[in-house]
Amino acid sequence: MTIIAPSLLSADFSRLKDETEMVEKAGAQWLHLDIMDYHFVPNLTFGAGVVKSLRPHSNMVFDAHLMVEDPEKYIPDFQKAGTEYLTFHYEAVSHCDQVIQEIKKHDMKAGISVKPKTDVTVLEPFLEYLDLVLVMSVEPGFGGQKFMVDMLQKVQWLKEQKAQEKGNFLIEIDGGINRSTAVEAVKAGAEVLVAGTAVFGAASPKEEISYYLKLS
Repeated sequence: MTIIAPSLLSADFSRLKDETEMVEKAGAQWLHLDIMDYHFVPNLTFGAGVVKSLRPHSNMVFDAHLMVEDPEKYIPDFQKAGTEYLTFHYEAVSHCDQVIQEIKKHDMKAGISVKPKTDVTVLEPFLEYLDLVLVMSVEPGFGGQKFMVDMLQKVQWLKEQKAQEKGNFLIEIDGGINRSTAVEAVKAGAEVLVAGTAVFGAASPKEEISYYLKLS
């Protein structure tokens, strides 16, 4: 079964607790948390404090995507906030192996992401140590962007690496996911779909989530 991870970035920020509970009741297994610092990307969202405040109200897996400079310094705070998966950007650090180790030392699963212009093959040396690889199918920073079809080649390459037993990571895709692009993403090998506007903006989030869960 495909994992659906609604992106809190598209929720009503005046009702974050209610919105979180709503998507969980609708069947979402994960909650995707876009953390932006206005430096690595040109937008500012929320931090570990908000995540910590939501943790008591949800049993979903918390999947935090750090679009920040110096992600290492945020690791302890997100562990304390109750995050299960912590993903950082390849482009934000010069020592991916150390960051992966630090995340795991803090009892979280380690993920890494690449921007659209970054060749996904740069991740090959780290695949065996990762729990998740996130392919950005839009430029990180804002929701509601158009899906970049050519990013599916990255998903396919990652699927091939898994088939060759070069790692046991989940393949996640984020950006422009809707009913049509989700079908193509899953066909290419995506296992976790991050959907923001498509879920939180749907007339029936439950029906929307149900559609994605049936993809395989």
